Amino acid sequence: MRALSLFFALFGFWLLLSGYFEPFLIAAGAGSAGAVVLLAHRMYVVDHEGHPIHLGIKALTYWPWLLVEIAKSAWDVTRIILNPRLPVSPTLVRTKTSQKTTVGIVTYANSITLTPGTISVDVSQGEILVHALTREAAAGLLSGEMDRRVTRFEGSG
Repeated sequence: MRALSLFFALFGFWLLLSGYFEPFLIAAGAGSAGAVVLLAHRMYVVDHEGHPIHLGIKALTYWPWLLVEIAKSAWDVTRIILNPRLPVSPTLVRTKTSQKTTVGIVTYANSITLTPGTISVDVSQGEILVHALTREAAAGLLSGEMDRRVTRFEGSG
């Protein structure tokens, strides 16, 4: 099931980027997607972490929330940069992770990094070390909202 899903995802992505619908090119795209799926299968990476199709429906609620958070953070960073006094207060904070799987922890760390003004520096032993541009950004992260949403997205909360 995962291999078939991966094939359709890769082939659909290829069609989206290609934009050509000639028989030879469609066959070449299908062949390429099939070859990648076979290679991935031989490498044993077509599993619940390598191709997490079980998260598909949950992504429809998590990604829009994350996009709004990215936009709000981008606005905050823009205001800081345009301020003549440049009110930055770089801070390193450790935030606990409540996720149970590697996919969940990676999603949380990547969500932090995608949000302007914060970056995941280190992930270890149930914690993520985060560099924040301001104390306010660090406080927003420590509120735990993103952690709760990622845990819900992952399905363990």
